[in-house]
Amino acid sequence: MKNILITGGAGFIGSNLALKLFGKGYQITVLDNLSEQIHGEDPKTSSPLYNTIKDKVRFIKGDVTQVADWEKALEGQDAIVHYAAETGTGQSMYEVNKYALVNVQGTAIMLDLLVNTPNSVKKVIIASSRSIYGEGRYLSKELGYVYPKHRSGKDMDGKDFEVKYPGTSSLKLVATDEESKIHPSSVYGITKQNQEQMVMTVCPTVGIAPVAFRYQNVYGPGQSLSNPYTGILSIFSTQIKNGNGINIFEDGKETRDFVFIDDVVDATILGLEKDAANGEVFNVGTGVAVDVITVAETLIKNYGIDTPMKITGNYRLGDIRHNYADMTKIESKLGFVPKVDFDEGIKRFTTWVNTQEVQEDNYEKSIAEMKEKGMYK
Repeated sequence: MKNILITGGAGFIGSNLALKLFGKGYQITVLDNLSEQIHGEDPKTSSPLYNTIKDKVRFIKGDVTQVADWEKALEGQDAIVHYAAETGTGQSMYEVNKYALVNVQGTAIMLDLLVNTPNSVKKVIIASSRSIYGEGRYLSKELGYVYPKHRSGKDMDGKDFEVKYPGTSSLKLVATDEESKIHPSSVYGITKQNQEQMVMTVCPTVGIAPVAFRYQNVYGPGQSLSNPYTGILSIFSTQIKNGNGINIFEDGKETRDFVFIDDVVDATILGLEKDAANGEVFNVGTGVAVDVITVAETLIKNYGIDTPMKITGNYRLGDIRHNYADMTKIESKLGFVPKVDFDEGIKRFTTWVNTQEVQEDNYEKSIAEMKEKGMYK
């Protein structure tokens, strides 16, 4: 396989993947609509990601919701890496139709064309997400492994943010493996679940190998510093660089698994090149849970800027409490082990941020929007 189509290939993960595949001798086509929320008003001047790839790939400015754009992009392709999607948990809860249209319908159009029109595609990699798990996996002394439902607004209004499960005296957070219960708590998570299931179900019927990667929280140099809807590291960094304080949701003890962009790219290429990945679903993370207070403190330390932190007790509907990846399967089947730990990754990320123009802090605007829609409490 030499000809690779990357949808959303001008985005953060997609552009990094495109560059590494280009360096390995692959012929890359990118289909991307250059969304203003990610790339700015004039991508030629405001999008470093687009500019890093534009002369190295066949670039098609188009939209995955348009059949004609898919038809143009699919011609002569051996494999597809499908990244194009609306992202962001909070925003998905009030832009429901937009998320369903792009993420679900866009994927459906791709699969419809693969099934019903002549093509040379042999493999499809779908970018799934840790968000499809909803809350992570927990161990109960009384019941064994359990999967708590969404937290109640009543509990969180009372500043009780931990998850509950009936019939248990206490819960211990454990790593979430690929066999864990799928029960997303946001529209974004539902659309990623739908994407994954469609690809894994339809592709084998026409002899195409599907692979799904459930990415954890991906970060690193190149991610958008202007998008206030996704990426806690970017949001906090922009607040710090603007001299604004950091507002931390809930009690700051909520955790995520942060995985560095280079590791994500390496895992994805293994999925592309190894037959052992065919038909499989993999977590991509580090297997380490990091709480939000630690994230903020580590960023402040690396920037060397004295920044006040406020733990607000506010929360967003659709957010989960904890989740981190069990990495056993991807190590066993593909030999993937992440190379960059959180401290080293943050050092690389903040070093890069320090070379960038300080972006406008649109955090309060995004919060006002969520409040207006009743999604921020």
